[in-house]
Amino acid sequence: MKQKVILIGGTSLISIAIDQWTKVLATKHLLGSETHSWWNDFFVLTYSINHGAFLGLGRNLPEDIRNFIFSGLVGLFLIGFTVYALRDKTMNTLQNLACGLVLSGGFSNLYDRITNNGGVVDFMNMGIGGLRTGIFNVADMAIMAGVFLLVFYSYKTDVKK
Repeated sequence: MKQKVILIGGTSLISIAIDQWTKVLATKHLLGSETHSWWNDFFVLTYSINHGAFLGLGRNLPEDIRNFIFSGLVGLFLIGFTVYALRDKTMNTLQNLACGLVLSGGFSNLYDRITNNGGVVDFMNMGIGGLRTGIFNVADMAIMAGVFLLVFYSYKTDVKK
């Protein structure tokens, strides 16, 4: 249990620190400035506050409903997922690392919502031509990486069976 807490907690703390640091830098250097672009617009930095979920989903909901869903329900989910991740004795190191990434992204974005009037600082965008990602942040990357690792491991385990 101690090793699990150290792995999940350590992964989460490091990832949250990196995410919050990059958001401070984005606010300091991108807020009010022009968009920065590299490699023929493949990678773009631009400051944005996202009041919705992933890719802005739900941003047009009434504010009280948005806050209930994106702060209240997400907070409850993160607490429940933390308890599950810490209590599950069947998870291996990779799964614990993946859980730490998902939790770090969720808690870091939740912190943003609480401190930024319901919004999350986003600042990265990638793509080629009209095929582009939405604007995202490091917490979003941590969540996606954690989910990918959990799905990959689940698929790998199913193939072995």
